[in-house]
Amino acid sequence: MAGKFNLAEHLKDNTVSQVRDIELITTEILDAKRAGGEAILTIGRGLIEAKGLLTHGEWLPWLEERVEFSERTAQNFMRLAREYSNPQTLADLGASKALALLALPAEEREEFISTAHVVDGEEKATAELSARQLAQAIRDKEQAQADLRAAEEARDKMAQDMAIVNARLSGLREDLEQAKAAEAAAAEELAALKARPVDVAVEQVVDEAAIQQARAEAVAEMQVKVDKALEAKKAAEAKRKNAEEALEQVRLQLEAQAKAEKRETLAADKDLALFDVLFAQVQDQINRMQGVLLKVKGKDAQQAAGLSRALLALAEKVREVAG
Repeated sequence: MAGKFNLAEHLKDNTVSQVRDIELITTEILDAKRAGGEAILTIGRGLIEAKGLLTHGEWLPWLEERVEFSERTAQNFMRLAREYSNPQTLADLGASKALALLALPAEEREEFISTAHVVDGEEKATAELSARQLAQAIRDKEQAQADLRAAEEARDKMAQDMAIVNARLSGLREDLEQAKAAEAAAAEELAALKARPVDVAVEQVVDEAAIQQARAEAVAEMQVKVDKALEAKKAAEAKRKNAEEALEQVRLQLEAQAKAEKRETLAADKDLALFDVLFAQVQDQINRMQGVLLKVKGKDAQQAAGLSRALLALAEKVREVAG
């Protein structure tokens, strides 16, 4: 059996002027197949080099007859050689797992490999995962990223909606102030009209009938002004009421959006959502225990003291967990 050969070391030397022949490359690939492990890179790089030397008609026969690879297998080894640079990573993972990890973007791959994963309730290194567990871990990561993107998009949409609502709220507040001012002005004008005496130019009137007619005309003119002032006041009141109702709708919308944002935040983090549910349950149980303790205190002070000690011990346990 030939000694262990690392083709990567030979490929580093760019000063070699003589092109290596296909027989030498074939021998190196066969040696690497027997060596296994980190020789995956050697095989992949050798295949890349060989394909560059052989013509299209020579490539497939050479694969089948000389190195006993299918075209698909050769393509996989070449992909590994192009995508991975650390031989030890491939030695730890093996070809099948390394190929599965090509589903991840290159910039995320190293972090994924170096991170422990919880599968079936047990924490394992990436190299320790079975093929099934590795595939599930990749799917979980992709799903988590999809959930995160969805949550971020929802938050962005909510922020845009909130900006629109705030702009509308600002406009409604301005409308309300204007409506209140108009209502006050209309009320003031109405009061002034009611208090104003009916002026009749008596010195220009020569008889009682003319005086009465002039007075009636003045009263009618005043009534028209009063009616207009009343209409303006009603319109101002209606506008104020509409503005207040619109503000209430906006307030309710803001509350609904705040609740929706909280739900989105909880949905983006399943652990946080579970904690929120459990926390609410514990709060409810504590309130119920407090009620029981108050009842017991009225019946048996000694027994109540024991229950109080138990609650204090529970509180101390919670502090330990929180710490």
